[in-house]
Amino acid sequence: MSKIRAKNTKPEILLRKALWKNGIKGYRLHWNKALGRPDIAFPGRKIAIFVNGCYWHRCPYCNPSFPKTHQDFWKVKFQKNVERDKKKIINLQKMDWKIIVVWECQIYTDLATQINCIRLLLNEK
Repeated sequence: MSKIRAKNTKPEILLRKALWKNGIKGYRLHWNKALGRPDIAFPGRKIAIFVNGCYWHRCPYCNPSFPKTHQDFWKVKFQKNVERDKKKIINLQKMDWKIIVVWECQIYTDLATQINCIRLLLNEK
């Protein structure tokens, strides 16, 4: 598990390149001044984007596989990941941040829709 990247993953880079290509700039990467260190943050607008890997964060859309061995360990591990994700979102929302969670499978299957959602949220303010 030490080889698993926490930053600059393939889905994260694909999303950032698409944001840049669509003229969406001015964000901060892994901004540590926001609780939970969002993958992409627009601090002035209080918008946080989390790019979640389907397997590690247990995607509700693509239903990733579950390991066949050591299931007790993995069940606890995945549950802690999901709880930590929820806590990050709740804490940021308490501070009036808007949150977008983009799943790995959404980036690979429908990146344009994710970019449009981000654009709409940015244009709200």
